[in-house]
Amino acid sequence: MTQTTGRPTHPESTSAGPGPAVTGPGRRRIHRAWSVAAVTFVTIIGAAGFASLPGLLIEPLHGEFGWSRGTIGFAVSVNLALYGLTAPFAAALMDRFGIRKVVACALTVIAAGAGLTVFMTAAWQLVLCWGVLVGLGSGSMALAFAATVTNRWFSARRGLVTGILTAAGASGQLVFLPLLSWIVEHHDWRPAAVTVSVAALVVVPFVWLLLRDHPADVGLAPYGSDTPVPKPAPMPGAARRAVRALLDAVRTGPFWLLAGTFAICGATTNGLVKTHFVPAAHDHGMPMTAAAGLLAVIGVLDVVGTIASGWFTDRFEARRLLAVYYGLRGISLMFLPMLLAPSVHPPMVFFIVFYGLDWVATVPPTIALCREHYGEDSAIVFGWVLASHQVGAAVVAFLGGLARDAFGSYDVVWYASGALCAVAALMALVIRRRPRAAAGLPAAAEV
Repeated sequence: MTQTTGRPTHPESTSAGPGPAVTGPGRRRIHRAWSVAAVTFVTIIGAAGFASLPGLLIEPLHGEFGWSRGTIGFAVSVNLALYGLTAPFAAALMDRFGIRKVVACALTVIAAGAGLTVFMTAAWQLVLCWGVLVGLGSGSMALAFAATVTNRWFSARRGLVTGILTAAGASGQLVFLPLLSWIVEHHDWRPAAVTVSVAALVVVPFVWLLLRDHPADVGLAPYGSDTPVPKPAPMPGAARRAVRALLDAVRTGPFWLLAGTFAICGATTNGLVKTHFVPAAHDHGMPMTAAAGLLAVIGVLDVVGTIASGWFTDRFEARRLLAVYYGLRGISLMFLPMLLAPSVHPPMVFFIVFYGLDWVATVPPTIALCREHYGEDSAIVFGWVLASHQVGAAVVAFLGGLARDAFGSYDVVWYASGALCAVAALMALVIRRRPRAAAGLPAAAEV
């Protein structure tokens, strides 16, 4: 496969190797960075199946074991919290042991945790298998993984690549959610858990054989650069480095604003809609497969929205993009309680389109702001910002279940989440802008 990159190819990229480097005048072999990005995309898709299942398990587990929705929501909240809290340490571990080893181990842990849930008989086992094991494994596969790959392999098009890799999670939801909802409805929840386990396990050899840690491993400069970057030596003390990056970041105002906005992002996506939309729609008489299908449509639209957000991030001010995204999300959530009904109708379709385009469009500008303010530690700092995202998601996943048990509906949760989005929009505008020259970044025209 060949492609003209539109940029000078580094000499190493045309050295002898598998296949010809040049196939004709002006046509050069595609830069290896795009192959690594493709492997990363497929890997995240393979791991995303687990994220599609919790919302589908609430009703079956409640019916089979009699566990309250609050209890099940607690297990989901542990998963979400560990997903975030593991991310900064995983980013540091990737610097110590390499991306490939960390990701392969993470996928294996996800497969083990999801597979073991089929044998559980008590709620604490759900917390252990789905909450702890899958939470730890998925945390190592979090968006810090995408940020690390982007930072190492790309010096140009970083916003676009970040958007594409972020969209991989939504693509995984698109692939797995309709299938898993059909399996749960027709064959019980256990085969669905096994499907998730197998999907994560199948990706392991794919990662081991095709993923590479650094451009220097294949004698290339990062995409968009003519200057080779030496592969850094393994950095011992991953935990110390992660904590040190946090201690340095908490002394700065942008960190708290980014962490606060991203906590609200997690609360209004993974914690609320991904966990509670299906049972909330079911409360209004909508079949589970129809509600799951709507979430899958959100996944389709999110691919478009997130890639577009990455393109916008390369060209517009990130903090203003965040303010727009959070404001629009809040408006859509305020209307949702009036739209839930036994069947899918045009206003609900409009909500799905509007909300879906905004689902994780916040990620590319948030990563860009971390990169702008924190330089070489940006992936680790983003890992801590992501931790706040998942803590926010965990809190709402738990409180949403409690609210449903206490009030008999989710209405109060939808309205409160819409108000939180308005707060996040204001917080994003407060983030100060760091001059590009001070941050050591290329000008917008160079990206």
